[in-house]
Amino acid sequence: MSDRPYLFYELTNSICSTCLRKVEAKVVIEDGCVYLLKYCPEHKHQRVLISTDADYYQLTRRFMKPGQLPKHFNTPVRYGCPYDCGLCPDHEQHSCLTLIEITDGCNLTCPICYAESSPQRMKHRSLEQIEFMLDRIVRNEEEPDIVQISGGEPTLHPDFFAILDMAKARPIKHVMVNTNGIRIAQDREFAKRLASYMPGFEIYLQFDSLEVEPLKVLRGADLSDIRVRALENLNKYNISTNLVVTLKKGLNDHEIGSIIDFALKQRCVRGVTFQPVQVAGRLEDFDPAVDRLTLAEVRQGILSQSDVFKPEDIIPVPCHPDCLAMGYALKMGGKVIPLTGLIDPAILLQSEGSTIVYEQHPELRDHLFKLFSTSHSPISSAMTLKQLLCCIPFISAPAEIGYDNLFRIIIMQFLDPHNFDVRSVKRSCVHIVHPDGRIIPFDTYNIFYRDEKEEYLKKLQAMHDPVMMEL
Repeated sequence: MSDRPYLFYELTNSICSTCLRKVEAKVVIEDGCVYLLKYCPEHKHQRVLISTDADYYQLTRRFMKPGQLPKHFNTPVRYGCPYDCGLCPDHEQHSCLTLIEITDGCNLTCPICYAESSPQRMKHRSLEQIEFMLDRIVRNEEEPDIVQISGGEPTLHPDFFAILDMAKARPIKHVMVNTNGIRIAQDREFAKRLASYMPGFEIYLQFDSLEVEPLKVLRGADLSDIRVRALENLNKYNISTNLVVTLKKGLNDHEIGSIIDFALKQRCVRGVTFQPVQVAGRLEDFDPAVDRLTLAEVRQGILSQSDVFKPEDIIPVPCHPDCLAMGYALKMGGKVIPLTGLIDPAILLQSEGSTIVYEQHPELRDHLFKLFSTSHSPISSAMTLKQLLCCIPFISAPAEIGYDNLFRIIIMQFLDPHNFDVRSVKRSCVHIVHPDGRIIPFDTYNIFYRDEKEEYLKKLQAMHDPVMMEL
């Protein structure tokens, strides 16, 4: 009897890549890679690459911890995941990061835009609606970890600073602005005013490439000069900045190491987030079989293209290990000291209830005492990295070492109709506020809940409605 060419690893649910109905799926390992095998009665067999590193994929299972619940749930369980988002009581994780889209308008027409924003969609949300959305986040979280002001291009909103004032007036630990940097580059006074919102404030700056051609492909324009001038102003006022790199396979994934090296030379930059393209929104010419870049490939790119990090330094984030990986380092005197690999993985999962208690572990505290401090963190002298990003530890250390010395690498992969895994999306901790107040995982929002997509969702819900099924 012959063997199958793969190892059956686990069973999950997914959705058909074409019609989006829920289907059963097998996770299998073959030749060191991980695939999702699913079958739709209408669209037949589908095979999707979900990881190029089976060992790392299996490692993620050892980095799981109990999910942390929000203070409130917003929608009932009726149709089953992923058709009840809001959050429903079946969701396993609270909101580590919540986005608010304050405008549909943008001064670019990016070919990869998941929101399909453009200069032709200059529709801004009112201050009353934005206040309602902020209050819904606070209701769910009490003290939200991170709220990201997004769009469209949020700096185009005529009441942009009033919105920042509203966010800062609430018990939000960290406020981010997701921006293409055009206004920051063109208006130094605007950048100067942004600096007044620190600490507890960060710019999430699009920074996809150091080359012209990838920028044209991803953003529809050569933004090289804009990026340089934006960073000049952000460096001038030392505004905490995270460079956000959207990666497309074969286009800019060869630049991972050079972007890290560039980021380490910028005074204001606290880290780089790498995000493989999500198949959503305006993206039309994306072939998942050719263009898909997995989290494992990005991690492998970091390790092969940069001398800073070793495999033990880029590890799964325990709240959502399938889709988030992290690496922390310390910048001191022109040197970079990786920190994550110095932490025993077992310690990362020690908890009381759902709280990770790094500071109560004497061995770890003593080992890292001289490497890191949070006394000059972005929020207050009492601020901890755990408060800034719920899965990261804090260590007491000399006062002269502060948040300016922090450098973090994040890999953030979003699920799309091809690699969708219900088991994984239940642990999603990156969420977005719907205009009606529902708080929805970013993955499912772009597939089912954005704009006119929700009309089609109603048809899928009807297929899973217990009452309809009885009839």
